[in-house]
Amino acid sequence: MHDDAFDDEPHYLDTPRPPSKSQRKREATALQDLGEQLVKLTPAQLKWIPLPEELSAAIRAAQTMNQRGAHKRQLQFIGKLMRRLDDPETEAIRTALATVQTARR
Repeated sequence: MHDDAFDDEPHYLDTPRPPSKSQRKREATALQDLGEQLVKLTPAQLKWIPLPEELSAAIRAAQTMNQRGAHKRQLQFIGKLMRRLDDPETEAIRTALATVQTARR
């Protein structure tokens, strides 16, 4: 008699594993780098990027900061805000940024 509850494969292999700490760190760093690219844009270029209001305000604040430590903390905050975005929003920002950067050249 064969019971379907006991298959040859262990059941835990069916469930997807969460990303490793290293992978989460790489993704967070990539989003912070994306935020840093946004900070380097001019206000006219930023108009073309679809940003939530809170993120847009944080980017404008970072553009006005001269102190190195404050600027770095603001970039980390921008990264934190970007981690809250879902994948389609992040992809839209990347696409618009690529368009603005190629138009700038």
